[in-house]
Amino acid sequence: QVHVVESGGGLVQPGGSLTLSCVASDGILSDYFMNWVRVTPVKGREWVAGINRSGGLKQYADSVKDRFTISRDDAKNTLYLQMNSLEPTDTGVYYCAKDPQVITSQGTQVTVSV
Repeated sequence: QVHVVESGGGLVQPGGSLTLSCVASDGILSDYFMNWVRVTPVKGREWVAGINRSGGLKQYADSVKDRFTISRDDAKNTLYLQMNSLEPTDTGVYYCAKDPQVITSQGTQVTVSV
């Protein structure tokens, strides 16, 4: 099990950008395929993006493809989610997780609104 803390959320207008961070407080992120998952009022829990151990494979949900970018900095033991062209439907709580079905962290709130 890896324990993580997410940050970087906030209130942003439609079309704006945010970068989320996920720092491992216990465990090494590079040991795992890591994911970003969100819980939104519209769709509930939704897998957003994933990245493999080397960082060479990145996968995205269709709803965020070409707008979001997942990356990792193993030296900082940190996972990132760069979010551009944000839409109101992106509003929700964002989590990073080794297993998208098992969320044990607090997450970070993203609100996209005028």
